Amino acid sequence: MKAKEGVIDLLNKVLTSDLTAINQYFVHAKMCENWGYERLHHHVRDRSIDEMKDADELIGHILYLEGVPNVQRLGTVHVGETVPEQFKLDLKAEHEMLKMLSDGVAHCTKVGDFTTRHMLEDMAKDVDEHIDWIETQMETIKQVGLENYLSEQIKKEGS
Repeated sequence: MKAKEGVIDLLNKVLTSDLTAINQYFVHAKMCENWGYERLHHHVRDRSIDEMKDADELIGHILYLEGVPNVQRLGTVHVGETVPEQFKLDLKAEHEMLKMLSDGVAHCTKVGDFTTRHMLEDMAKDVDEHIDWIETQMETIKQVGLENYLSEQIKKEGS
């Protein structure tokens, strides 16, 4: 199926953002693991894997639309040196992704590509959930203090 005007470029921009996020979340997860914050490590690593699944879906969809996925391009990976800094950088990346996806939904509506629009809407819901999770973590740090928050992250998930 041939892509509508501008859709391949849009999908490749989203793919670039996802590939960048995979790396950013992966390094943040490894840092949390190194610091002994097992709960954060698992959550952020899972987010990196979710981004890989999105990238896989995007690549498949670009190929379906007879385009060429651009996996050579990568944005700047912003690495936080503390957990709060990681949250701040990840939140910024998620907000940028949400805007890109929203713009993409509008473009797909305009050109009549409802399959791609639906895929981007699903991705936007996931981004919204992650923004909410990050904002909740940041608010929890404000309320209980960084030391108390981090002491809870040492425990393994389910403990």
